[in-house]
Amino acid sequence: MPLDPQVLALLARRAEAGTPPLYTLTLDQARAADLAAVQAAGGAPEPVHSVTELEIPGPDGPLTVRLYRPHDGAGLPALVYLFGGGWTLGSLDTCDAICRRLANAADCVTVSIGYRHAPEHPFPAAVRDCHAGTVWLAGHAAELGLDPDRIAIGGDSAGGNLAAAVTLLARREGGPALRHQLLVYPNTAYRADTASVRESEDPLLFNRHSVDWYWGHYLKAEADGEDPLASPLRAEDLSALPPATVITAEYDPLRDEGEAYAAALAAAGVPTVTRRYDGMVHGFFAMAGTLEAGREAQEWAAGRLRAAFGTDGSS
Repeated sequence: MPLDPQVLALLARRAEAGTPPLYTLTLDQARAADLAAVQAAGGAPEPVHSVTELEIPGPDGPLTVRLYRPHDGAGLPALVYLFGGGWTLGSLDTCDAICRRLANAADCVTVSIGYRHAPEHPFPAAVRDCHAGTVWLAGHAAELGLDPDRIAIGGDSAGGNLAAAVTLLARREGGPALRHQLLVYPNTAYRADTASVRESEDPLLFNRHSVDWYWGHYLKAEADGEDPLASPLRAEDLSALPPATVITAEYDPLRDEGEAYAAALAAAGVPTVTRRYDGMVHGFFAMAGTLEAGREAQEWAAGRLRAAFGTDGSS
């Protein structure tokens, strides 16, 4: 399909404004520009019952986590949601609108983890932080009014990569048990040589140069890219992982590796449902205030979570 008309209008606005690619900016400039763009495209944040920030122990110092509660009910399921930004950009504020919408729409507490950025803290710091935060949440579920048996993990882009890595690490280390994984256009393979990467050149879009720039910040050495915790698609065994929902976008350099990971999960016996959004670009899931498909994808993801949590009447 051609690019969606709403995407074309967005690109026209970027061109008129002379918006530079993030990979041409300094880190500080890119972090500020990324947050501003995400907040502008995300729409007005939905009200939720409460938002609470906590400081919890991390592997190398305290971590900040933010909990979004849709109502004051007890025993709620929880979604750990990890923000995107190429492991280099992004923050708890980046995924604020997504966490609010998913909390309300999936009737769960969403929990975002303020993991450390690269290049200041390269791989595997972010993976270790996200796993530690998930372990902490499971261990404190009862006092937080959560159901420890209904915890899912998800994220978009690098957040999807980290969510997949946490499921692998949780399997290796014996927990925590996770009910589902929601992977939104995830990075799954360092130096992926796919058609969707080779075709992505438009400087107004997230493109193959963006991908290289982020990986260049994340990894201390190229050999780290072969580690399944960096490149989940390179894992030798994907069996016994949580059931998965994988969302991809047609005009996204990460499309093929995301869909390859979904296929590999399914081949390993993991119940997996994949949906590609035609005409869409990388980042659309976070643009629910600008792109109708972003809203639809969030609603569909929430439905998948309700089914996983057993709150949709199916179980």
